Amino acid sequence: MKSNQINLTFSSIAENVGIARLLIASVGAQLDLPLNDIEELKVAVSEAVSNAIIHGYHNIPNNLVYLDLDITGTTLRIVVKDRGCGISDVEQAMQPAFSTDPERMGLGFVFMQSFMDELQVESVLEEGTTVTMIKQFKQTPISSH
Repeated sequence: MKSNQINLTFSSIAENVGIARLLIASVGAQLDLPLNDIEELKVAVSEAVSNAIIHGYHNIPNNLVYLDLDITGTTLRIVVKDRGCGISDVEQAMQPAFSTDPERMGLGFVFMQSFMDELQVESVLEEGTTVTMIKQFKQTPISSH
């Protein structure tokens, strides 16, 4: 069974959301996913990374966000981790339209849930949050040219 792992660690600044999106888009393209699926992956990843930066670290730039991708067989596993303030009530945070920031729509987790096959959020106050997203995809036969 073919497997691939990619680990990216980057500063908690908004510009890096775009880099995370580019990475997941190129991985999606390599897996030959439909464009629609790639768009959904980009939204899910950028929401998770934005949450880490905006909520986990309160936009303080000198922190690190960890993005780990694991592709094994037909499973894509995406883990976004921060060592920020944590979420006091994960269940509440995952409710549609809940946000601690009045400027935000509070739909990040909703998008992640609807675009991914599985979503797990683990958080410990003052230790950080880990968001694990799993997407199943069809194995594309490798064409023999």
